[in-house]
Amino acid sequence: MRCAGRNREARLRPRGWASRALSLVVLVFAAQLGSLVAPAYACGCGAMVVDRDTRVSVDRETSVVGWDGSTEQIVMRLTVRGNAPDAAWIMPVPHRATVGLGDASLFSELQTLTAPVTTTRHYFWPRAKDWPFGGSDNRSGDGAAAPSAAAPVEVVGRERLGPFDVARLAATDPAALDGWLKENGFELPDRLATALRPYVEQKWEYVAVRLAPQESGRPLSGALDPLRLRFASDRLVYPMRLSRLAATPQSLGLYVLAAHRMEPRDAIGGLRPVVTYAGRVDTGRLEGAYGALDALTGGKPVFVTAIDQSFPRPELIDGDHELRAAAADTPYRTTYYRDRMLTVGGIPAWLLSLLGGAVLVAGALLLVVRARGRRPVTPPAPVTVPPPLG
Repeated sequence: MRCAGRNREARLRPRGWASRALSLVVLVFAAQLGSLVAPAYACGCGAMVVDRDTRVSVDRETSVVGWDGSTEQIVMRLTVRGNAPDAAWIMPVPHRATVGLGDASLFSELQTLTAPVTTTRHYFWPRAKDWPFGGSDNRSGDGAAAPSAAAPVEVVGRERLGPFDVARLAATDPAALDGWLKENGFELPDRLATALRPYVEQKWEYVAVRLAPQESGRPLSGALDPLRLRFASDRLVYPMRLSRLAATPQSLGLYVLAAHRMEPRDAIGGLRPVVTYAGRVDTGRLEGAYGALDALTGGKPVFVTAIDQSFPRPELIDGDHELRAAAADTPYRTTYYRDRMLTVGGIPAWLLSLLGGAVLVAGALLLVVRARGRRPVTPPAPVTVPPPLG
């Protein structure tokens, strides 16, 4: 029996190794196939294109969007990681855009300005974690017209901005981007060409940016200098349609600077947008602490609306964010609460109230007893016996 068992193991071992080797080959093939069919990645309001054999991912993007009723500005900072030595970033814009470098301190200023606050609120009666039921504390949180290009593609401007090689293109067909992409060593993925079709129908233009690290030979990684785009627009729109190319859940953070509190028209396929801050800001009264914000707004007071939104299934994104004025300029700030029991001199107020109530009741009873003890006793009336008859 032992010999038979050993022979059986000898017969099965090669098959096990073969199975594992076959699985490894399948996994490698699948990875290579994925690199061929998915070379475009969403990054907030644009799309990344990399070489077939490389990978790049974009972390959560936060953008500042300013609008004065006729001109829109978008300041964004891309944070990328991967093994790609360079990449191309494509962003559609409704009108011809000017492009420049943004101020990185703008994001830290707005983060400080709109940060949540923590406040303490007191409650009277003890809760589950309070004496005499449990512990001593309980904390909880609430809380210009579009240009008509005669040629399929027209490079209307090109400049070098820090690590960016920026080309502004006017195109009548997504396929027209092929020339610029091929010139820079990239190919236009079919998925991206399809996703760009609605923008072509609306006669939008593109901003195409070649991203490269400061040091040659190093992979593209880390936070890049922020880019600032400025273009004419009679409505406040934030391009999001290309984010449907993303293979992983996406999250969006927007700081909207306008004359009024702003809100997205709809969720465009994501979860409900959440306002984390809304308030009017006058940088002229902030003692120079917000220089980048003051420069972006021209020193004029603006209403700042901070919006967060998650997209668990990016493939459901069905349009761009169009933001409109809310019904009222209601201020709001995310607040976290520390719940603490109300105390007086370190003693729970409820306990003092009970003790005080007991003392009052005892005093009232004592007064009643004393009052009864001092009350004079009235003697009974004399009984008169009538005389007998006869």
